[in-house]
Amino acid sequence: MNFCFSDRMSEMKGSAIREIFKLAGDPAVISLAGGNPAPELFPNKELAAIAAKLLEEKPVLSLQYGVTEGYAPLREQAKARIREKEGIDGENDELIITSGGQQGIELIAKCLVNEGDAVIVEEPSFIGATNAFRSFGAKLIGVGLENDGIDLDKLEKALDENKNVRIMYLIPTFQNPAGTTTSLEKRKAIYALAKKHSVLIIEDNPYGELRFAGEHVPTIKSMDTDGIVAYCGSFSKIISPGLRVGFLCAPKELVAKAVVAKQVSDVHTAMLPQLLVSEFMKRYDIDSFIKKNRELYGKKCALMLEGIEACFPGQVTHTTPQGGLFVWCDMNGDFDTAEIAKAAVKKNVVFVPGSTFMADMSKPRSTFRLNYSSMSDEKITKGVEILGKVLKEYV
Repeated sequence: MNFCFSDRMSEMKGSAIREIFKLAGDPAVISLAGGNPAPELFPNKELAAIAAKLLEEKPVLSLQYGVTEGYAPLREQAKARIREKEGIDGENDELIITSGGQQGIELIAKCLVNEGDAVIVEEPSFIGATNAFRSFGAKLIGVGLENDGIDLDKLEKALDENKNVRIMYLIPTFQNPAGTTTSLEKRKAIYALAKKHSVLIIEDNPYGELRFAGEHVPTIKSMDTDGIVAYCGSFSKIISPGLRVGFLCAPKELVAKAVVAKQVSDVHTAMLPQLLVSEFMKRYDIDSFIKKNRELYGKKCALMLEGIEACFPGQVTHTTPQGGLFVWCDMNGDFDTAEIAKAAVKKNVVFVPGSTFMADMSKPRSTFRLNYSSMSDEKITKGVEILGKVLKEYV
């Protein structure tokens, strides 16, 4: 049968990162591509004990349908945590549990974006979000990213020139893919511009608790006195990504509509993963657990940066993250890292080319993203060394 796909899907391309994951399953391949947390940090024994107890003592709660808004105790735990850690406590806000942080982004897009509406994204930006906006027919406007956040002059110009901007999507803390952090001054300026132009900010913060250097910077949501910021969070990077438990905190009116949209998508986030996260947070000191994450990622990041400095051609520049999972590199010339990635695969090393993260994915880019969280120290060192040799063949 010849399928005639819908207009919204006809131009959609699958995530290059998901395709790379297929290669990464080969034990001979060194993957510097994905955004996986370190597997040695998974609390598998703790979660196994919790699961056994839940299925024995609370089988109906664990296995039956739940409410769309999410398991009530977990919602309260998430509210308390962002109140304590991020200063987010708006009386006009509500919080729902989502199937990963990604779903929160998709639900907002479903609720607010009409065909042809504009969405401003950092450039580069997270492909999961940009594809969500593309799927609803949004026009993506990429605004360049600087070391301290989005370029404010270009952001203001984009807002002035495009009168149908519905959403501004940002990852201010340990940005994916760049690893950069938006300064407090820029966060205040971004909020002021969004207020001036009546644009909703989606603040995506899946990496915020993974700071291993520098000082905490307040979230944009903590400044939100006007109800113009939707905050997406996740337990994926601090407990387990496979559980697919995230949350959306936003103005009550938007959350109410998102609940209806979620009922169409998946009815509710699976109950057993919600209960696992909730019970884990009750029984264990999650801050101590997160501290181990930070310490490990700080060491792995330093190891990767050391290898980049030693092995990459001198003209290749890179960001220096203070947290999160990623380093962004630029070959600073007329290069197509999508082609270079193919050469690296032949050497059993994979990374993600920069074009993947752009509003216009068709243009060749000299940039690429590296991940340091999921590989062993030995593989990070070896992978960077091999990649350095590949890059030198092109420079």
